[in-house]
Amino acid sequence: MRLGMRFGFAALALLAASCATTQSPPAGMDADTVAWWSITGDLSSDAMEGRDTGSAGYDRAAKYVAERFAKAGLQPAVENGGWFQTLPLQEVRVEKEGTSFGVVRDQGGRVDLRFLHQITVRPSRILPASLNAPLAFRGYCSANEIGDVRGKVVVCFGARRAGMTTGGQRLEAAAKAGALGIINVDDPGFTIEPSRWPEAYARSVGFRDAAPPAYPEMVVMRLSADALAVVLEGAGQNADAILKAGAASQALPSFDIPALISAAFAISQRQLQSDNVLAILPGTDPVLKDEFVLVSAHLDGYGFGEPVKGDALYNGTFDDAAYVATLIRLAESQAGKGFKRSVVFAAYTGEEKGLLGSNWFSTHLTVPKEKIAAVINLDQLRPLFPLKIMTMHAIDDTTLAGNVRRVASGMGIEIRPDMEPERNLNQRTDHWPFLRIGVPATNFVFGFDPGTDAELRYREWYNSRYHRPQDDMGQPIDWNAARDMNTFFYRLVADVANDPVRPSFVAGSQWGPR
Repeated sequence: MRLGMRFGFAALALLAASCATTQSPPAGMDADTVAWWSITGDLSSDAMEGRDTGSAGYDRAAKYVAERFAKAGLQPAVENGGWFQTLPLQEVRVEKEGTSFGVVRDQGGRVDLRFLHQITVRPSRILPASLNAPLAFRGYCSANEIGDVRGKVVVCFGARRAGMTTGGQRLEAAAKAGALGIINVDDPGFTIEPSRWPEAYARSVGFRDAAPPAYPEMVVMRLSADALAVVLEGAGQNADAILKAGAASQALPSFDIPALISAAFAISQRQLQSDNVLAILPGTDPVLKDEFVLVSAHLDGYGFGEPVKGDALYNGTFDDAAYVATLIRLAESQAGKGFKRSVVFAAYTGEEKGLLGSNWFSTHLTVPKEKIAAVINLDQLRPLFPLKIMTMHAIDDTTLAGNVRRVASGMGIEIRPDMEPERNLNQRTDHWPFLRIGVPATNFVFGFDPGTDAELRYREWYNSRYHRPQDDMGQPIDWNAARDMNTFFYRLVADVANDPVRPSFVAGSQWGPR
């Protein structure tokens, strides 16, 4: 994939127009927001096929971004003088055709569970061709609850609240107790980010030389809360009561289930590659130009997946095409004119597959790590309601909070810490690998007060559009909020890149230099 590929701006803009429904900026909207939305439409058009990591659609999107960066006056930032940093990847997919799940009763009869709609499985290179094992329910599957489950598949309530067993702890306890597999049942009480079905697919992408996951021999499955009653039938237990107690973090029973899980897995594997797009705007200050502010967003999306309301293409408009478009608009607004510090622009691949692009770049840097002054990432941003409150990740860890508050105060935006830390959002976006290696880094989320219309809109988006085909150009948008977010970002980059005082970690931060 190089700039000589056949897709250019005009062709992509024409293909973007083929989207079924597109929101249009209102009359009188500022030129920057209109241009931003046009670029967002190009990147999340059906022509880009959802920009799945390693796909032809992603390659087209990456080429488009590089072209826009070049036209805006940026310079390539890869060691070989190119725009593309290539990641060597391996894919494992559990195919729909040939994969099945069923519960076989001791007293006879089988009830099928619908793959990707009621149950799914973690893809693994050594996933067995089949699994037939008795079932045992063990509450939260803590080490104290698990007991002897040798040769069984253990069913666990998949609690997600602080103080309860984590997914890793459940897996470890089950493996040490001799289980063949584990089924985590969705927690219906975790309403701040509820589980969604169907899953787009059962597909994992990782680095070719990656270490195997913890306990790779275990078959790790996830079950919808609604399907728990099917699994427990005949066990003399009330599934609704168990779900209610689990959602309230109350004690749960442990019991054997008079049934087997019978599953068949059809696995495919392939090697692939995908590119980060890296560019640089050189600084102007004789001294500060040798330091770098890294601005980033992820370019990848989900691609094609299980249909939702008849639509199988997950366009990924707000997640995260819109904020790659913001990077492009920042570059275009500067038109080659630098700040005091140099600015590195990164459009990452593989975020949706586990922060692959940012992890790769953080360990294969094209600029010296000690010269990176700050990382400002754009993700988890949904312009659905007025931008009056904004969550800042790692707010208490670095002096970037001072820059952020300085810019936000001038715009009437209140900056808050993460009010929902149990969602682990700080570790789920592309600033995280840099924070982990000791570089001041942050990311933002639109904030709200509980019980407000803003919260209603925020929750609705996560329930119906997050990682869904409905995250497209036809969804609701608050145009002023979109404008304000982009303006805030432009001003913040300028503030940090021109600040004579370099950002640093505050005393006591766990992420500071070690």
